This record gives sequence, structure tokens and C-alpha cells, in this order.
Amino acid sequence: MQRPNILFILADDMGAWALGCAGNPEVRTPNLDRIAASGLRLENAYCVSPVCSPARASLLTGKIPSQHGVHDWIRRGNAPSESSDGAVIDYLEGQATYTEILERNGYYCGLSGKWHLGNAPQVQKGHSFWRVHARGGGPYYDAPMIREGEEYVEARYVTDVITEHALDFLAEQQGQESPFYLGVHYTAPHSPWGRDQHPAEFFDPYYNDCPFDSVPDLPMHPWQINTAPYGITPESRRELLSGYYASITAMDAGIGRLLDALEAQGILEDTLIVFTGDNGMNMGHHGIYGKGNGTYPQNMFDTSVKVPFLIAHPGSMPSGVVSDALFSHYDFMPSLLDYLGLEAEIPQQLPGKVQSRLWTGGATSVDAPLVVFDEYGPARMIRSQDWKYVRRFTEHSDELYDLSQDPDESCNLMDAPEYAERVNSMREQLDAWFARYVEAGCDGAELGITGRGQLDHARKKDVFASDWHYLKERSVASILEES
Repeated sequence: MQRPNILFILADDMGAWALGCAGNPEVRTPNLDRIAASGLRLENAYCVSPVCSPARASLLTGKIPSQHGVHDWIRRGNAPSESSDGAVIDYLEGQATYTEILERNGYYCGLSGKWHLGNAPQVQKGHSFWRVHARGGGPYYDAPMIREGEEYVEARYVTDVITEHALDFLAEQQGQESPFYLGVHYTAPHSPWGRDQHPAEFFDPYYNDCPFDSVPDLPMHPWQINTAPYGITPESRRELLSGYYASITAMDAGIGRLLDALEAQGILEDTLIVFTGDNGMNMGHHGIYGKGNGTYPQNMFDTSVKVPFLIAHPGSMPSGVVSDALFSHYDFMPSLLDYLGLEAEIPQQLPGKVQSRLWTGGATSVDAPLVVFDEYGPARMIRSQDWKYVRRFTEHSDELYDLSQDPDESCNLMDAPEYAERVNSMREQLDAWFARYVEAGCDGAELGITGRGQLDHARKKDVFASDWHYLKERSVASILEES
């Protein structure tokens, strides 16, 4: 059996709410909407951790952070220029990834864009084509990139460069007999969002004409910290949202070029297309700018943990919206391998389930997963269709939300005595699940993770940075002066 090609597109900090096909009337995503129209949109898809590097490591390995040990965004070891000691660190050393499994089974694997899992100059994990970002983020112009194992500064708009490298890969595959896997990992729509960071053709229409009614305008959350730009004035809010939406629309244009290339080569129907994001994003939601580490303590709001998920295999997969099932990124690896007929290659002791029936229209509300879990260091979440419980291993309060009555998670029910039994039941279920999968030395609840970055392997001591501060400890005047 000839297995399909795979185009896996990963966005950076993209909220599930930031898609036209998800009901956002303001953001322009015609090509992502095109994928959704030809396939499925999973309405309830969740990341494993609401920050980039752990989420990406979990997608690749099928493991949770307390198994693979990547717990925070990687701040040291991506490229020699990143730190004074010139360290390069392979954070996934010894971890099996689905790209390696694909390569062993005849796939030619390529990556264009963001890696952010250490040692970016080194071709890794079953890939042969390797044109990547040198770090995890940075400017859209003059971005640090890797070419032939060496770091260089890319003067052009990095979203276009990532697309063009992906097109180079597709061109190289013409006439080849083996199937390919192509990961296209955009840095969009991660900050920075200033006018100087994005082409005027994408930025100006939003800045000049968009009312941004699709995004709440709320007072700043008291836990907001200095991890992302924040819209404290109407002017700064408009600029940031314009840049955020512009970066999405520019990425969407690049995705359109990839789809057109597949169609022109006559292989669109032979290609499984997946689009998702590494984590969710707040752009004023709950009064927060950022994802899980937009606050301290780290938050587990749906806007941080819910991700877009589109999947299409024209001619082989139904179209529509899957709204009655919860799907986690830790389900992705086993589901992908099962869909490809490689179920015998699924590693043992993974927390995820084979949910490829969701992709083929075979799942019902009866056999759909009932619960998903998340972790970000000392914060852990269990979420069902109607309830969410967040347990904190710090001095901060736990949280309980009745999502059926309070979908915006505005009313914490932890102190209501009538819910004590529910809290105890959900806590026991959460603790038992993590106890089953946590590996020694990697337990995020014990490692002092604050959301300010990881400096080395989790099993080493003192590898998590803590140089954050509360915005509420500074005056509004000082914030305005900085901005």
C-alpha cells in the first residue's frame, strides 16, 4: 500500500478562536478555511502544555512534559549565539519521535521553520531536509536562521522564507517514489506585532479598518507578567492586534502557496494535511496577553490550552466539524501512526489514545474521549466536556469551573462547599493519571517552573529561570513610559 504524503503545518501562539472557519468574522484566513472545507475541524483540540517547547516535544514524542523533561520554553542550547557559553543542547536525546518512525518506514522527512528543541544546527530526528530557525522566536525581519549547520541573519520576512524553503522541498520531491513528510513550522503569529515587523499589505487593512470586536477588551488581569507585549492603551491594543492578525493572514497566504504547489504537482489528493498550533493564545482574553506563561501562576484557561486543529485528506476523509469529542495533542502521534497503517510502531506507555476514528468519521459521542489533561510545571489541569479543575502545587488557589454554565471561566467555584465532592473526585483522577506517566526526575510539580524559560535538561539542578515580575508591582505610568 502506498502511504500518503504528509504536510504538517504548525503555527506558533495561535488561538483556536483566530480562524475564519471557527467563526471569527474579522481575521482573514481563506486558505486555512479551504483546508477546513475539504476536511475536518476538531472543535475541542488541546495542547499538552500551554507554552511552545513542551507542547512541541509532546507532539513529536507523544509524551507529556513530566515524561520527556521539556517543561518550559527553551532559553539556552538552541544555537551557539544564544548564550555566553555557546552551548548547544539536544533536549530530545534518547526520545523516540514519530518523524523517526516515519523515516524508518520509507518516508523522506523535511522540516522548514521553528524547531526550538535544542541544537538547531544539527539535523535531527529522522529529517533529511533541515532549514530551521536558530532559536525559538525573534524578529520577523533579520531572523536568526540555520543554513548548512551555520547560523545566519535572514533579511527577508521570515514567514515568506519558511514558505519558500517548504516549496523547495516540494520541488525536490517531484518524481520521487517514496512518500514524504514535510513539517512547516511557522513562527507566526508569535510576537513581535509592531508595524515595522509585518508587510503593510497585511498590517494596514487591520490597523485602519478593523474594529477588533472579535477580541474582548478587558481590564488587565492581576497575574499578568512581562512575557509578551500587552495592550494597555487603545493605541497599543490596536497595534498589537493588527500585528497579530496580520501575521496570521501572511502565514495563511504562505499556506495557500503550499496548497497550490501540491495541486500543481497533482498530489493534493495523495497528501494528508494537518494544521494545528503549539498552544493557545490570549490577546486580551481574561485581560491577559500571552499563553500559559502570560501570568504567574501559570494559567490553564481554555484560550491558553485550546488549539486549532484542521485535518484533510481529500478523497479519503469526510468534511465537517467534530464537536462532540475532546482531542489532545498527546493523541496525535498514536492516531497518525494508526491512520498510516503503522499501528505496530506505536511506542508503549504513551498517555494518548488512538483517535484516528475522529478523523475518518467513525467516532460517536459514546466512544469519544471524556477527559484531557494539561500541565505547566506546578499547574495541572483535568478537563471534561462540562468541568475543569486546575490543581496548583504552589501557594496559589486551585480552580474549578462549570463550563456548561460558565464557558468563559469567570467564576471559580473552589470555595463553594456543594462542589467539594466533585473537586475531590477530579483531584483523585488527575493525581492518578499523572502518577501513572510521570518519570523520575522529570516531575514538573517539583521543579520550580515559573514560565521564564528552561536552561538545560530537567534532570539537572536549577535549570529553570525565574526572572519574572508582576505588572501589578509597577505603576501604570512606568508601563506607559516603557511602551
